[in-house]
Amino acid sequence: MARTIDRVIVIVLDSVGVGALPDAQEYGDAGSDTLGHTAAAVNGLRLANLCKLGLGNLHPIRGVDPVEHPEASWGKMAEMAKGKDTITGHWELMGLVIEEPFALFPNGFSEEVLREFRAAAGVSGILGNKTASGTAIIEELGAEHLKTGSPIVYTSADSVFQIAAHEDIIPLPRLYRMCEAARRIGDRLRIGRIIARPFIGSPGSFKRTYNRRDYPMLPTADTVLDRLNARGLPVVGIGKIDNIFAGRGLSKKVHTEGNRDGVEQLLAELAATPRGLIFANLIDFDMLYGHRNDAAGYAMALEEFDHSLALILCNLGEKDCLIITADHGCDPTTPGSDHTREYVPLLVYAQPLAPRPLGIRRTFADVGATILDIFGVDEPLAGESFWPRGK
Repeated sequence: MARTIDRVIVIVLDSVGVGALPDAQEYGDAGSDTLGHTAAAVNGLRLANLCKLGLGNLHPIRGVDPVEHPEASWGKMAEMAKGKDTITGHWELMGLVIEEPFALFPNGFSEEVLREFRAAAGVSGILGNKTASGTAIIEELGAEHLKTGSPIVYTSADSVFQIAAHEDIIPLPRLYRMCEAARRIGDRLRIGRIIARPFIGSPGSFKRTYNRRDYPMLPTADTVLDRLNARGLPVVGIGKIDNIFAGRGLSKKVHTEGNRDGVEQLLAELAATPRGLIFANLIDFDMLYGHRNDAAGYAMALEEFDHSLALILCNLGEKDCLIITADHGCDPTTPGSDHTREYVPLLVYAQPLAPRPLGIRRTFADVGATILDIFGVDEPLAGESFWPRGK
């Protein structure tokens, strides 16, 4: 543990991809480029702090030019596992590369599955049962849900079983119990996540709330979180990290309500947790803007994070390492509303680390391997550390 770094901070900018992977066409995502297309759609982004770190050096972005001397090491990473969903990406970042993809349901769920769900959840009927955008389906079926009380069940291009319900019709505790029942079914079917999608409002003005809750499959093997936690190092999950890893390996779980709250909670943890891993997910890029094809909103969220980044950097010390990355893409300029199969950015800032190009990494798991290397954990998982020897 005699290392120059005592604390690693990983910030996942949820869905901020940087260009299509070579196999993107297999997923219907040829040409996708979340960051590049968002910048073009708004005639350029204003990301002064990310620019200083080297964001413009790793990918062409209108308004974000390369700099001669970036303040961080820079590169991008390919996803080794098959898929483009949240769990696959986050697990790979923490050293767990899944070999068997999660199950997908492009035509909805079978009647057998729905029959089992209705019996387990104690409901007589369901609405939906198709692939849909979460905001679109509550606008389409919300009024009928108010009349019938039946939950809205839907999926997406990801491995998800989502249950939407108005908080006044199906109270949160009951919705969560329904999800727990669906999770038991989902374990057998290899469904990545069961998601509670509560909403409020009236027809024409429904609004999803931050009372969303994810019920993921348990990680199928150890992750970096488990390895650090087993050695007594604090491991703090901010945002939906708890949901993605089913709480495993975390010593502290911090719920958030959007990017702004996520940054505030991150700053609080920087003051409270002087060593170990702080692992944060900022969800608004994906949830509020990517899936809704809102490039202007996406750009606004990026610029807001960039403004916050100055404060984050000011709160780092000489024994801190900051890693900024993503888990997949969600190009808001494409016709569909699903995730996109893309490279993700890699920016690594630490005072003892001389900035250098990190190239194109073959797996997200290089982040996890680097974290284990920094903390001297000699039980490698997947990936290859990019931390220089002797540092």
